[in-house]
Amino acid sequence: MTVVDRFLQYVKFDTQSDELTNMTPSTPGQMVFAEHLEKELRGMGLSDISLDDNGYLMATLPSNIEGRKVPTVGFIAHLDTSPDMSGRHVSPRIVEKYQGGDITLNSAEGIVLSPGQFPELNDYIGQDLIVTDGNTLLGADDKAGIAEIITAIEYLQAHPEIKHGDIRIAFNPDEEIGKGAHKFDVERFAADWAYTMDGGAIGELEYENFNAAVARVTFKGCNVHPGYAKHKMLNSIRVANQFAIMLPRWETPEHTEDYEGFYHMVSFEGTVEKTVLTYIIRDHDRDRFERRKKELEHLTRKVNNEFPGCASIEINDQYYNMREKIEPVMHIIDIAIKAMEDAGVTPKVQPIRGGTDGAQLSFKGLPCPNIFAGGLNFHGRYEFVPVPSMEKATDVIVEIARIVGER
Repeated sequence: MTVVDRFLQYVKFDTQSDELTNMTPSTPGQMVFAEHLEKELRGMGLSDISLDDNGYLMATLPSNIEGRKVPTVGFIAHLDTSPDMSGRHVSPRIVEKYQGGDITLNSAEGIVLSPGQFPELNDYIGQDLIVTDGNTLLGADDKAGIAEIITAIEYLQAHPEIKHGDIRIAFNPDEEIGKGAHKFDVERFAADWAYTMDGGAIGELEYENFNAAVARVTFKGCNVHPGYAKHKMLNSIRVANQFAIMLPRWETPEHTEDYEGFYHMVSFEGTVEKTVLTYIIRDHDRDRFERRKKELEHLTRKVNNEFPGCASIEINDQYYNMREKIEPVMHIIDIAIKAMEDAGVTPKVQPIRGGTDGAQLSFKGLPCPNIFAGGLNFHGRYEFVPVPSMEKATDVIVEIARIVGER
């Protein structure tokens, strides 16, 4: 089965995660997909296959090298798709040999994937592109990664002349809600290091990511009949708005790039009586990250100076920059770079403006940089993936296995 065939099959599974359920996996569709993959891996004859009650699926392609010890390398991808847009009834379409210009995704709704808005489309002229029908996301994040890993394993099985050590693979739930690594059993996985196949455009190789936290700021108001509210009412919505505009407007996602951090309001829910603002805080630099958290606490105190007892804040760290865990083992980056070059891919080493399961796994003792899976415009209706990018990602996995086996 080709990587495209697998991918088109996998996106049919509705695996959208949900941070409100407090379960693992957070949605039942992820376990349904994991069970399907478990059956596929058993049919391939892999070893040490396990699927636990939390939806973590692991398996091994055994070494075909005798007489010497070879490091065990892992490849990881996540089962879930983003809560930001529906992943139900995904209806993908292949645009053959894209000729440039607009791609109509949904004529009835007037939904168009345009290089005017997404100029990266121009990088893929002449290639087959897999797109959505405009009603859902596509799911290349990260079903492309899953398809690539399994296809690469199948290729290695069919080509025993490629010598490799033990290859461990894992597919986990709930990456999109920041919980993918929480119940990942690193000891049971038993790899010396691993790669998440969860990056974007072809060539991406990432071992730096944001430090990340989520902040929830709650404002308590006092609701009184508006006709008699003078000196009595406290409108929590208005106070929350006052708080929001105190943050620097240029330190937001739409105004930052590269190593620049930001505050990002992801939710505003309120009535006169109570309003809750939810922010995510991101910065590559640990000191600046800590200062951003302190700034939110400072602004909360400032609000309370004007409206005593009105505001409260809760901040929880989510993950940290994996760079400090990767730098002592930079040979794993060198191997990935060599694998890309051998596969005919130009490496693009860059920081992740986000996070992956690899960040948390690196701090749990499994160094785990991130490699491209090929998709673009994740988490929305304009998501697409070039077919050659998926094919090259598959080749890179094979090359990593070969290089480690040879060394």
